[in-house]
Amino acid sequence: MRLYKGLSTIGFLSKNYAFKFLFVAFVGIHVPLIGLIFLIVFSDVREEPALILLFTLVMTLLATAVTLIMLKKLTWPVSVSARQLENYRINGVIPDLPRSFKDEAGILMSNVQSTIEENHALNNEKLDLIYLLSHDLRNFASNSQGLAMSILEASDRARIGDYARLIVESTNQQFRFLENFIKLIKDEEDISRRLPVFRSISVRDLIMEVNKEKGTDFSQKALALVVENNKPQLQLPIEFDLLVRVLVNLLDNAIKFSERGSCVRLNFFEDDSKVTISVSDEGIGFDPSQADALFRKFSPMSRKGTEDEPSTGIGLYLCRKIVEKYDGQLFAESKGPHKGAKFTVVFGTMKI
Repeated sequence: MRLYKGLSTIGFLSKNYAFKFLFVAFVGIHVPLIGLIFLIVFSDVREEPALILLFTLVMTLLATAVTLIMLKKLTWPVSVSARQLENYRINGVIPDLPRSFKDEAGILMSNVQSTIEENHALNNEKLDLIYLLSHDLRNFASNSQGLAMSILEASDRARIGDYARLIVESTNQQFRFLENFIKLIKDEEDISRRLPVFRSISVRDLIMEVNKEKGTDFSQKALALVVENNKPQLQLPIEFDLLVRVLVNLLDNAIKFSERGSCVRLNFFEDDSKVTISVSDEGIGFDPSQADALFRKFSPMSRKGTEDEPSTGIGLYLCRKIVEKYDGQLFAESKGPHKGAKFTVVFGTMKI
């Protein structure tokens, strides 16, 4: 490890793993030659070829052995990555591999560490979802069972019909819950595979896509969408389709909790340090102390809209997950109930 770290401090070797091997091999090959030159120049052995041959042979064997040992030590990043990966696979132990080295082996260690951490987090989230699924399905099943028993005990046909309708409603809730659950898992896997890369995104194209998906909803509720932006193109690390998904979810949330005939604002702003995108409404708002609870999976704050629109409880959770995957932030603000809400997405700008 010390050999690899030491060579990594040398400028021309710091970013190339192969150069480290070649450098060690080059030095090792030339040690016998250097030793022989010193022997001939600084001693009186020119007339003793047998001694020169023996010295050359010994130096060659020693240099070869030392070179092989040093080359073996240079494989430390690969071997430690393999050991740590195997240890995680068998024992579930998360490694602590360095991320500071810039050559191919250093990138390998960094990627192994990041992949294990992301995989561990994803597995934990899936376990949480499985526990949540089993808990909620048990509640759905007990509701249907209780209603079925009530039907068996009821003698009034009208009441039997009411109970049957409640069973249908309960099973429909189960189906919606399962659909949302499956969608959540698929979306999380899709998000986890993508990597941040800065790209130029057109505000006009974003607005067109948003209007395609939510324009009808704005019209049906007689809501006005006001868009403001200070630049036509934004430099962002997030992919276009995922940003559209975030904005659609945030606007869907604003539509759902706005009163008919009110206004929703969509603002884009870029300066030297960050890009800010906000969605604000004049709707029912929320208690400021509950802002973080809005972003939990199947949030307990999930509620129906102003015109009884249904809520899945995963939209804002997915929005934050997408934004944070691309090194951004998403937070919610409100001055209180019935005082509107504002959701703000912030990304750092590309450093040149």
